Amino acid sequence: MADPRVADRLRRAGGVVLDMDGTLVLGDRENRGLAPLPGAGELFAALAERGLPFRVFTNGTVKTPAQCADALQRAGLPVPAEAVLTPASSAVDVFRRRGHRRVVVLGGKGLTEPLEAAGIETLPPLRGTRADAVMAGWYRQELTFDALEAAVGTVVGGARYYSASQSPYFATSEGRTLGSSRVISAVVRDLTGARVEVVGKPSLQALRTAARSLGVAPADLVVVGDDPELEVPMAHRGGALAVAVHTGIGHAGSFTDLPVEVRPHLDLPDVGALAELLRG
Repeated sequence: MADPRVADRLRRAGGVVLDMDGTLVLGDRENRGLAPLPGAGELFAALAERGLPFRVFTNGTVKTPAQCADALQRAGLPVPAEAVLTPASSAVDVFRRRGHRRVVVLGGKGLTEPLEAAGIETLPPLRGTRADAVMAGWYRQELTFDALEAAVGTVVGGARYYSASQSPYFATSEGRTLGSSRVISAVVRDLTGARVEVVGKPSLQALRTAARSLGVAPADLVVVGDDPELEVPMAHRGGALAVAVHTGIGHAGSFTDLPVEVRPHLDLPDVGALAELLRG
């Protein structure tokens, strides 16, 4: 590690926020059949040795946080249910703060169950529905023209619009897969002119939710991920230490052309290299 300031920040870190797909594991387009990526087991061992708390924050909304944790455990990674966050987790923080009680959801149980557990009523996208907000997540096979029309109508009726993610793609074992929430959001924004507010990564809200869960200030976190448009920008927004890996969307050349002020503090081949630095 060339920069002693980076080494010092890594040594003094209060917690780690880890991406899931493309960083720790890869699965298929439905987020099934997860297999650990190189170094994932070593990383969790190093975190345990250091006594360094972590959260896995995935932009995926197919599964609930508990289901994600179960899938990671079945892949051999020691991730408890309370250590996983999704855009539903940060959406709960936003919706409670803004008083959103009724939300039209374009997504499945991975979104609706965490919202309902927080006391927020979720509604399907049906024509004529009135709500405080509309939120889009993973909504692929279920997506219909009627659902899009209903979402547009609810936003025209005054609802605020939220998206789990605006990433064009996410990493799978089958290659890059199109992100459905971005596609839905493009239609809603084009027809209504509404602002699309992202509650997942790379929003500062996502980082703040992770920081609050860990009881650590955002600036004391290490954020690790594979997507040049997600984890690294989010880390910089919150003053956290940004670590890039090359096992998913990003590759060895993905981060070198970024402006100096938004490049990762550490640019590593995989999370195993981070484990070595933590142990060093």
